[in-house]
Amino acid sequence: IGLVMAVGMMMKVVGNPLVAGAADRMGERRRPLVALAAVSCLAFAAFHMAHGFWPVLLVTMAFFLFWSPIMPLMESLTMHLGRERGLNYGRIRLWGSLTFIAGAWGMGWVLTGRGIDLVYWSILAAAGLVVLTTLTLPDGRPPKAEGAAAPILDVLRDRTFLIFILASGLIQTSHVVYYAFGTIHWQKAGLSETVIGGLWAEGVIAEIVLFIWGDTVVRRIGAARLLALAGLAGLIRWWGTGVTDALPALLVLQALHGLTFGAAHLGAVHFIARRMDPAVSATAQSVYGAAVMGLGFGAASWASGHLYAAHAGGAYLPMAVMAGAGGVIAYALRRRS
Repeated sequence: IGLVMAVGMMMKVVGNPLVAGAADRMGERRRPLVALAAVSCLAFAAFHMAHGFWPVLLVTMAFFLFWSPIMPLMESLTMHLGRERGLNYGRIRLWGSLTFIAGAWGMGWVLTGRGIDLVYWSILAAAGLVVLTTLTLPDGRPPKAEGAAAPILDVLRDRTFLIFILASGLIQTSHVVYYAFGTIHWQKAGLSETVIGGLWAEGVIAEIVLFIWGDTVVRRIGAARLLALAGLAGLIRWWGTGVTDALPALLVLQALHGLTFGAAHLGAVHFIARRMDPAVSATAQSVYGAAVMGLGFGAASWASGHLYAAHAGGAYLPMAVMAGAGGVIAYALRRRS
């Protein structure tokens, strides 16, 4: 299972820049999104007929190859329409967080006392709903990428962008111990499942609060400074989570998720929108996603297992160092965004 999931994540690294580069060359967003969503839905449907390691692996590769580019293309389209029509990105993005809460809570309720196959049918239905929603998207068309070089080469030549990727990667991947072992660690500390669920929900609610006023915050302090603030918050949050399991302290520390994730995400999206040419915006978003959420999370997930096995809660302390380092690097970019 671990190998299948790892290969699926690596498809993001391969597929995202290729698909986004094609979208940039076409100057298209809506039609590629419709096609990707439709093929992804068909690929996921094939799991119903996949039995055994190799069929499951091949279907997983096909699904992630087409599913993974959807988010960076959607981010690119949203930022393009934001500039064109004055839309507030943060207040659009918060619906993703609200849906996460509703889906996590709702599926727990739906699955109680029912067969596990319902997971498959629920995800397939959700994938079909994504296809329908892409059909309703505005047909925003940024400029086409011109020139002989592939859009990804234009993106990778920007040294400031590469430094930004490093900063964002350190801050975002510092969450990996929390994502992988947070629930297990709190269970071992004696916290109930209800309390743990509340702590996770608190974190998502905190990011929603930031998203409500996110665009105003970015205008006032800048994308790079917001990213640096996320790094500082990560330094405090992961150090605190590593040294104490006391519930009052955890309630305060979990509220910082609005900064460690929310501010990092907002800062990254706005940095890309301001720094990169709109003609290569989809490629830039895809490189960011592939490097940070693909390579970064893959490597950090592997390391986190060894860290947690050896040090339990102490595994959070290297995460604090990573977040702090990312914040310092991001602050150095404050005049370039």
